[in-house]
Formats: sequence, C-alpha cells, structure tokens
Amino acid sequence: MSESCANLSAVQELSITQYPNVLIAKIFENIAEGIMITDKNKRIVKVNAAFEFVTGYKKEEVIGGSPRILQSGIHEISFYLGMWEKIDEIGMWQGEIWNRRKTGDVYPEWLTIMAIKNDAGEVTNYCGIFTDLSERKIVEHELEKRTLLDTLTDVCNRFAYSERMNTLLESTSKMTQPAQHAVFILNLDRFKQINDTLGHAVGDQLLIEVSQRIKGLIKNKDILARYGGDEFVITLTNIVHPREAAKFAEQVIHVIEQPFIVDNHEIFITTSIGISIYPDDGMTTEELLNRAEKAMLFSKGNGRNCFSFYFDELNTDSKRVLLLDSELRKAIENREFTLAYQPKICVQTNKIVGVEALVRWTNDKLGFVSPAEFIEYAEETGLIIPLSEIIFDLACQGNMKLLNAGYTKIPIAINVSSIHFQQQGFLESIQTILERNNTSALNFEIEVTERTVMNNAVETVNKLVKLKLLGFKLSMDDFGTGYSSLSYLVKFPLDVLKIDQSFIQQICILADKQAIVDAIIQMAHRLNMKVVAEGVETKQQAALLKELGCDFIQGYYYSKPLPMDELFEFIQFWEIDHQERV
Repeated sequence: MSESCANLSAVQELSITQYPNVLIAKIFENIAEGIMITDKNKRIVKVNAAFEFVTGYKKEEVIGGSPRILQSGIHEISFYLGMWEKIDEIGMWQGEIWNRRKTGDVYPEWLTIMAIKNDAGEVTNYCGIFTDLSERKIVEHELEKRTLLDTLTDVCNRFAYSERMNTLLESTSKMTQPAQHAVFILNLDRFKQINDTLGHAVGDQLLIEVSQRIKGLIKNKDILARYGGDEFVITLTNIVHPREAAKFAEQVIHVIEQPFIVDNHEIFITTSIGISIYPDDGMTTEELLNRAEKAMLFSKGNGRNCFSFYFDELNTDSKRVLLLDSELRKAIENREFTLAYQPKICVQTNKIVGVEALVRWTNDKLGFVSPAEFIEYAEETGLIIPLSEIIFDLACQGNMKLLNAGYTKIPIAINVSSIHFQQQGFLESIQTILERNNTSALNFEIEVTERTVMNNAVETVNKLVKLKLLGFKLSMDDFGTGYSSLSYLVKFPLDVLKIDQSFIQQICILADKQAIVDAIIQMAHRLNMKVVAEGVETKQQAALLKELGCDFIQGYYYSKPLPMDELFEFIQFWEIDHQERV
C-alpha cells in the first residue's frame, strides 16, 4: 500500500514544471497502477493504460463521464459520503474498495484519492491511483484455506474444529432454551495394515473417500474435521435426544462398512466410534473431546465396528441409550420378552371376543423398560424385525395355551411394526412361524397402524389381501390419528377399525370428540367393519360408546393387560359374573 502512496506522490511531483512533459506522459502511461484524473466537478479527464487493462474500459468510453461507472453496488451510500468527507477535510482518502469491471465482474482494489490544488489552494482536479487486489485476495484465500482445512480431505482441520466448537459452545451457553450437541470421535479399525500392505497413496485416497461418505450424512450446521491420521471428529448440533446420536453412529458404521474401490483394490474397513453429549459430559470442547476419545477406546476394546457413549455412571439419557442398545440386543438373542394380554369385550353381549398381545421386558440392569422406549429404539436400529418375530412366536405359544384350555373363540391381536410390515420377506416369515408352532392364522388378528397402510397404499393392498387369504383378521389401529385416504380405505380388506384412545379419553367432555367417534362408527359399519374403542377407563365412556353403537371395548375399565395365568383367572371370573361360556 505504501507503494501506491509513493506513486501518488510521484504523480503530484510530475506537476512541477521542471519535469519535461514527454517524461511525465511516459511515466503516466507505463506505471503499473491504474490512474484516473477528474476535474473539480469529478468528470473524468484522463486515464492511463493500466486503468484500461484493469477495468476493461477504453479511455474514450469513460472520458467526460463519472467515476460512478465503476461502482460495484456493494458499498452503501454512507461509505462514499464518508470517503468524500475525508477528502474534503484532509485532501486525501485511502482504503480498500470494491469496484466493477466493464464485464460486470466485481473486484477488490486498494485506492488512493487525492485532491490536486492550485497555488491559491483551490481544488482543480482529483487523482485516483488504484491497485487490483484480485490475485492477492486469491492467494490470501488459499492461505486461509490451508490454515483451516485439512489439505488431504478438504474438511476442517483440528484448529478449525476447535475454533468452530468454541464459538458454538459460547453461543449455546447464552441461550435461554437448553441445547444438546453430540461429539463423535471416529477411528478407522486396522487402518495401519492398509498403509503397510497397499501403500500410503491408497491409504490417503481411502481417507478422502471416507470423509466424502461422512459428508453425505451431515447437515450444513454440523461440523466435520479430520483430527489427525485416520481419526475424524464430528459434532451434531442441536440434537433433541441422544437417540439421534445413536442413530447417526449406526449410519456412519453402515456407510463405512460398504466396500471401497481404490486403485483397483476392493477394501473393507470398519470404524470404532466414541460419543460425548454436551452439556451432560462436558461444558468445553476439550472435555467433550476427551470423553468422546475414552468412549472410542471403549468401542475398540469392545470388539470394534461399534459405538459407545461416554459413561462413568448410568445417570444420563445418553448412557441409558448405550445400555439399552447392548441389553436389547442380548434380550433379543436370549428371547427375554413376555406378553401381556388385554381383553376385548363385546358391548352388546358382554362376551370376551379377543385379546391384544402387548410385549413386556424387564431387564436386570434397566428394570422395567416401557414398550414405548424399547420399541421405538428397536425401530430406529432395525432390531424391530427380529423382535417382531419373537413377539409373534410368543403369541402363537399363547394361542396354544388358550386352545388347550378350551377357549377356541378368543383370537389374539398382534401389532405389526411398519418397518416389519414393509420388509420384502414379511409374509414368508409369518407363515414360517405359524408352521413352526403348528397353528392357524384363523386364531389371530393382525393390527397395522393408519400410517403403515398409507405409506405405500398399492403395495399394502396386496399384502393385506394375502394376509386375508391366509386366514388372518385384519384391523387398522390408532384410526383417526393418521392420514387415511377414504378411497383406499374402501380397498383395504379390513375387518376392524380401532379408534385411538386420544378420542376416547375426552369423548364425555368434548362434543367434537364425540362427533368424530360417532362418524367413525357409522362409516365403519357402512363399510361392513366392526369398531373397537381402546383406552376406555370409565363407566360413562363405556355407556356412551354403547349408545353410539360401538362394537367392542378395550381398556382399564374392564382389565389391564394380564400375563397368561392371570388372563385365565379373568376369563373364569368373567364367565361366572356374566353366566356366559366364551
């Protein structure tokens, strides 16, 4: 910048008569900086060759015109007002400015403007000298990238990650609403063997492809960095629940498990992941990284190709997710689940017309685990498929106990997960379980949710028809909470609609809930379907549902879900009380 000032001083000196006009003209035309001279009214009177080269304008295009032709539109009017205020005050302004070339390209330049005065101190001209900073900016940008990005993978480096994390945590600490962030450390398993056997060039390319696969999983607000060697660090920002971190870790493990093709080599590699959660596991970047590192080493020691949350005691949600994952997998392997059965009562006859099978799990470390918790987690991780098969198998065993006790008209309703239902081999797996237990589909009712059947309505119709042909009764669970198309509802070969308990709970209080239930019952009957009201808890609810024409009632008003031995007792007492043989 001092060079521009020196050149400006040189131009000022050129006005001194002791220099020949020819010399002045040669310097003016050959100087490397662009020069523009205006009159006192800021009309361009002269430009040099460097001005033409930088701006793209020929001198005949600009002489007589205004310098405003170069304005980029980036700066506010206040910027120019301040600039000319400075020139009027001290006779000079110097600084960085963005201008526009004739092509329309915007570029940065270092500009010096000086007022030229006569002997009387009056402004006669203004002289501007500028240097194009485009190339310098490109170099600066590249240097900045090198300081912030990993040169191999083009993701953040260790320094940039720490800077971004510190900024994130500082802003989070000022938020009125609490926020959670998940920090992951990934270490590639046995990466050294690849370097040693295939060479560092292949190893480097593998690191590049690993980073690209991980990039495809994160969002713009998240942070990905190569922390050194074969170690990557990721921050998922603003997670709602640690389950999101567990699900993301599963995704990372899955994408890295897929084979890589590098230099005609098919390479298989896995990763061990450690996770820490802000603020539970630390309030600073250093604490979170340290604890994620410990969790990663735990994963390494636990067999590799897995993830672990940081834990010291099981007192946070994140640590519970870790234990839930490991214990649920063991429970599925060891078939540690039981079923409870909730009776369904016919409103008109008071007969027990069926039971719904509900899965239960009590764990030595976790205690009783709510189905809402472990079924949701099983669906997120894919464990729901083997779990569903276990539930169906247990229901078949329960059905045999009912048949052996002489209760031949109490079908068992089984809830089917949407993920299991959508599996290609769903029907085959159900048939296999029936055959293994030597029982018939006629003894069961399959319950699918509204959202399940509408997810792929055409395919759903085909599956439901096949289930119907096998002998299953079919019901739609939680009706009224989803988005059923009535045109498809007619096509579905359903036997029963189950009204969601959210409507039943307020049926005696809110007229609109009662109207909805009434409409569902009337519609179902027109479609030759029966209606079950679930979640019935009071005598008033049961009486109103009977008045509205509901067919079956299920809920705590009659019975909670019962183990099989207690179910037998309930049936026997029910028969005595109502003098009806089921």
